[in-house]
Amino acid sequence: MKVGKIITEFMIAFILVFVVSAVVSLLWNILAHGSTVIDWGSSLRSAIVFGFVATWIIARASKKGDE
Repeated sequence: MKVGKIITEFMIAFILVFVVSAVVSLLWNILAHGSTVIDWGSSLRSAIVFGFVATWIIARASKKGDE
């Protein structure tokens, strides 16, 4: 896999997970606590971890398909 494609895959996964985590955090706080607070820290950590994991899985699948 080329570096540009790896970076693109990471950014797509990162943005997707970050937005979903932020929305889930917001909805949970609205329903459970009645406040509109987003836990940005956990959203960022989740996005970084899932971004790396998703990119690694996609890269492995790509290498397996090349063989």
